[in-house]
Amino acid sequence: MRPLPLMLAVAAGSVAAPALAADLTVSLEVPTIRTAAYHRPYVAVWIEQPDQTAVRTIALWYEAGATARGDADGEQYLKDLRTWWRKGGRALTLPIDGITSPTRAPGRQTVTVPAARLSSLPAGTYNIVVEAAREQGGREVVRVPFTWGGAANNASAAGTSELGGVRVAVTR
Repeated sequence: MRPLPLMLAVAAGSVAAPALAADLTVSLEVPTIRTAAYHRPYVAVWIEQPDQTAVRTIALWYEAGATARGDADGEQYLKDLRTWWRKGGRALTLPIDGITSPTRAPGRQTVTVPAARLSSLPAGTYNIVVEAAREQGGREVVRVPFTWGGAANNASAAGTSELGGVRVAVTR
């Protein structure tokens, strides 16, 4: 009868504990692009494991409902965010409350995810992935590695065309 409690103790110890309370802030630059037909980019921001398995979408910017030009629903263009779309975006029911919002103008934009929304995320190393796609423009993906569940940390990377600098901060 003793092996059962020992097995339970081993099994309980192998389950990852949730990370300590911390906020995650992603700051990204939508660059000003000088072109005759400028359209604001659709942007997806998500967390992925080091093996590039998607964990959770934390922001999605697109034109919900009819677009400003009177086109059909902007959801049909989300597939242009190819990486996000293939990693799980197509399986989501849109709009996602608290995640989706309208496209954003050029400039510095910030997404803050409070600790409560990430309480089930096990401690470890992850990537923040930001993907931007623009009508009559380009598409770009930027990955920024970060550590969740330890000390506060910062990391950054930069895009070259559709995205500028992307900075990730984990604060206590």
